[in-house]
Amino acid sequence: MNKQMIPAVGLGLVAGAAMATGAEPKMNVLFIMSDDMRTDWKIYGTPQMHTPNFDKLASEGVLFQHNYCQYPLSGPSRTSLLSGHKPTSTMIYNNSPWWGADHPEWLSLPMYFKQNGYTTYVSGKIFHSGIEDSDAWDFGGWERRRDKGVGDFKPSHVSADEHRLWVESRGGGKNLIKKNGKRELVPGDEYNVGHGAHSDRWFADENQYNSEETNTDKAIEFIKSAAAKDEPFFIACGYSKPHTPCIAPQRFFDLYDIDDIPLAEDFCTYPMVPRGFPAGSIRDINADVFINRRSSPEDAKSFTRAYWACISYVDWNVGRLIAALDEAGLRDNTIIVFCVDHGFMLGEKGKWSKAGSLWEEATNTPLVVVDPRAKGNGKVTYRITENLDIYPTLVELCGLPKNEYLEGKSFAALLDNPEAEFDKPAYTVWDNHGKGITGVGIRTERWRYAEFYGVGAGRMLIDEVNDPHELVNLADQPDLASLVEKFHQMAEEYVKGQREL
Repeated sequence: MNKQMIPAVGLGLVAGAAMATGAEPKMNVLFIMSDDMRTDWKIYGTPQMHTPNFDKLASEGVLFQHNYCQYPLSGPSRTSLLSGHKPTSTMIYNNSPWWGADHPEWLSLPMYFKQNGYTTYVSGKIFHSGIEDSDAWDFGGWERRRDKGVGDFKPSHVSADEHRLWVESRGGGKNLIKKNGKRELVPGDEYNVGHGAHSDRWFADENQYNSEETNTDKAIEFIKSAAAKDEPFFIACGYSKPHTPCIAPQRFFDLYDIDDIPLAEDFCTYPMVPRGFPAGSIRDINADVFINRRSSPEDAKSFTRAYWACISYVDWNVGRLIAALDEAGLRDNTIIVFCVDHGFMLGEKGKWSKAGSLWEEATNTPLVVVDPRAKGNGKVTYRITENLDIYPTLVELCGLPKNEYLEGKSFAALLDNPEAEFDKPAYTVWDNHGKGITGVGIRTERWRYAEFYGVGAGRMLIDEVNDPHELVNLADQPDLASLVEKFHQMAEEYVKGQREL
């Protein structure tokens, strides 16, 4: 439910037990989340990127090279991260349901902090769309618009003006919008008949209202008010970009020369299953971008430029947020987390989205944790972690009572020693619209294994060290048969009969 910000002097909220007993004050949390962002940062190894604030933040904390989502779609992924439960436990495989309806005993991440004496505030998209945990926030948020069914609501990942453009453009070939005062055809919309999507759209517009700046402004306002308080806080700021539509101010487009935009190593103009891989590994449509049409190299570069511009736009806003934290004198007692719900494919194997993908680009997500107390700050960890692990990690770092319901594993030890043992794989699943799990992926430090069920069934095994572009399927290699069988048993155990028959 929307709540108005009130002056700091009026925030007389009850402090946690540690504060009341004179124990060491609790650490604050600044939780930042983005949507659809792959690891296209300069510090992650993409030299063309302009991500100075992300790179600086990573240099001040621990950068996670191998962090993975549990589901390549916002609703199930965020549900898993914020509930602390696997998708196979939540049984939520689309963007509609609210998990708390079936599991009221599961406390969301912000609710857990709220119940342990924290003031909680949210600005922007943290939970997906209309399935907000509105009771978890002291300030900000929206009323939950639905519990089980799908309603007619404005997606939370687009601004008011962007949504208006989306509504106005429904209907396909006649989709004309105002761009810089002129009527122009939106890229790709002429092919988008009957889909009604807002996704196949990108352009630079200096005058476009965008919620990213507004969300940042609101979070900064709270940071300023929180500086005068004695209670610990949990501030969540969510960014919709680079989720489509990829619209950002012109100056961020200007950072990138379209002639310098590379195509993927395995770029295809239309989704194509690589030779030797199971058919289920690539869906036959491009959800989100280039719907039902081929992507020319020119369009591919144009969209990639827009996608990168949106990453740089988020980077700029995150820089503003961190600067406000510095100005308020709160850096020394605030843990900062930057995470993403899932990745995105930019033409790899002809795929432009994340939905249904168990490949590296769609499942690997940026993660930075800055704990000013940590001994490993400024380093990179190559251990396998999952978004599922963020919740228990924050609980441990903040000294809160252990939440016994959580299914993730705290990686707090990696913040002091990024090379510490952390022997666990990452799992990502995909469900076929409630019909059953059609694929499960397993990622270790060396291997990616995926098993597909139903239509397009099969297995794939990729040596990520020697085959980073994921071009060769080793699943049928006789000398790797025992390894494949081991992964098969792990996959079967994980899905526990939920797979599509």
